Amino acid sequence: MWSDNETSEDLLGFKVHADLLIDVIKDDSVLPITIGVFGDWGSGKSSILKIIQEKFDKDEEEEDTLCIYFNGWTFEGYDDAKAALLNSILKGLEDNKKLSAEIKESIKEKSKKLWKSINWMRGAGMVLKNIALPAVSAYFTGGLSLAPFAMQKLAEWNLDSPEKLIEKMSSDEGREFFDSLKKNEENENSNINPVAEFRDDFSDLLEATNFKRLVVIIDDLDRCKPERIIENLEAIKLFVNVPRTAFVIGADPRIVRHAIEFKYGDTNSIQGDNSRIIDDYLEKLIQLPYSLPKLSEPEVETYISMLICKREIGNEKFKGIHSNFQEYRIKDKYSAYGLLNIESLLQPEDFEKVKSNIISIPSLVPLITQSLYGNPRQIKRFLNTYILRQRLSNVARLSDFNTSILAKLMLLEYSEIRLFRQLFEWQLNQEGKPQEIILLEKICDEGNSNEQSKEVENAGFGDWSKEKIIKWLHIEPKLVDVDLRDYFWISRDRIATSISASSLIPPIVKALFNELNQEMPTALIKRVIGEKFVKLNSLEKDSFLNILSSNIKKSPKEKKSYEIFNYMLEMELEDVTTYYMEALKVIKKSDIDPALGVSLRRFNNHPVMGHFFNELFSDNRSKISKAYNLKTK
Repeated sequence: MWSDNETSEDLLGFKVHADLLIDVIKDDSVLPITIGVFGDWGSGKSSILKIIQEKFDKDEEEEDTLCIYFNGWTFEGYDDAKAALLNSILKGLEDNKKLSAEIKESIKEKSKKLWKSINWMRGAGMVLKNIALPAVSAYFTGGLSLAPFAMQKLAEWNLDSPEKLIEKMSSDEGREFFDSLKKNEENENSNINPVAEFRDDFSDLLEATNFKRLVVIIDDLDRCKPERIIENLEAIKLFVNVPRTAFVIGADPRIVRHAIEFKYGDTNSIQGDNSRIIDDYLEKLIQLPYSLPKLSEPEVETYISMLICKREIGNEKFKGIHSNFQEYRIKDKYSAYGLLNIESLLQPEDFEKVKSNIISIPSLVPLITQSLYGNPRQIKRFLNTYILRQRLSNVARLSDFNTSILAKLMLLEYSEIRLFRQLFEWQLNQEGKPQEIILLEKICDEGNSNEQSKEVENAGFGDWSKEKIIKWLHIEPKLVDVDLRDYFWISRDRIATSISASSLIPPIVKALFNELNQEMPTALIKRVIGEKFVKLNSLEKDSFLNILSSNIKKSPKEKKSYEIFNYMLEMELEDVTTYYMEALKVIKKSDIDPALGVSLRRFNNHPVMGHFFNELFSDNRSKISKAYNLKTK
């Protein structure tokens, strides 16, 4: 089994990306800079960030660079992102072995002023957030705006209610305060810029450290809630213009865009061209966006080979393999690093262990790459499930169990779960040997791929006519005369429920589900589905529909998931019918709100759902059945 933790051990050949970013950071002419390492969930962003951190922390040539690693998700519960970020930087300085005791003492003194600025901003923010400050200000000042130093004074009073603030403002001290406010407003030169002052102080602190540059790595930003993502971005903005600094942010850009829209979408400032404003926000914050490419087929084969090799021979022996791989990757960045490269480096018994587990991998790689979108986390998750089921087959003492068949079926399960379930239904009533799969394989043994796709569709298997599924049917071993019951028995977690307990849901899917699960106008729901759902890849779409279907099973009385499914049906989106029917088949009709029956009547003539609904509600005994069958004039 393999853990899902980020690591600086490069099994992907991603060091080249890290080296490029390090080279940019060490170019003093481009500092200060903010770099966005962008990629989908599980694409390897964290591993690249860890490689960068390790380079700056452990390489003796980088003594003049301070690198701080900041995990945005870890500070999810922190009351203020600016304070959390500053705390991480100051702690990194205090704990740094490169600094003398004298310099650390100087830093502590200088940090007091920074903390005062941060606490002032936090206090001012809390006053503004928790008290009706604009209204109170207008009442006492006749419409005067509150300058930064005025907010500082209010924050220093440390009041926790509007009543106490009004009482304070009504006192002699309050009157003196507003008298000074009037005088200072007349004298524009007296206004201070707290952000500029903070940056000056922070720059002064960095100067005292004698470091040539400060590198702040911010990881897991896309795991945070939308509000926290924005707070972290605003905190980064506070620091970014400080000389000699580089901020490296790892995130799924779709999640960040979603957070910006979530925060500002209902304000007047972002009405109109939302995408342009979101782009402007990101462009001002991120000077260098760097998008990670998806793994190619040779890279997927290499990654799987390296994972299996390390598991089979252990960490110590693997060090030599890993070192050889890094040297190989410098010379050849395009070919797979596999069995042929490993054989001469291992003892015969170790090589046999690796070989027995890797031997079927090359034939599966094209489909693994296509089905799992070259995503390292999905590949590791696939292998973990594969190993777990392999172990289960051994524990259960299943005879004639072929692990190559297991891997082939799992590819269908991961890439097309609805077809996997259909295959389960076929074999369930045919003693494990479905005639349908025999017919499909026979079609695919004849003619070219284009003809095979048409023949599969003409034979009544339209869902199986995709090019990807045709390729899957071609993969050895063939399933003709194979009893599939044992293979589905060990996969029953995926048959019984839409999402297995170990399943990981991409953050972009969670964000979209949470967004659509709010109350909003029909037009807006359809717009969000049209703009965001359709742009997800197949795995993400399946994950979203799984959540939606699972939500109906778990809470059948709640209307929202039904409504989203209905809008998707209207928009004729692919695969919606399968997941919707799956949910409706297993819940009690008495648990469904009868009002839904009325809304479902509009799908009477739907090519798939019309017949399904007519059958489902034909008994006319439940309230929803009566509502669905109610005749209208």
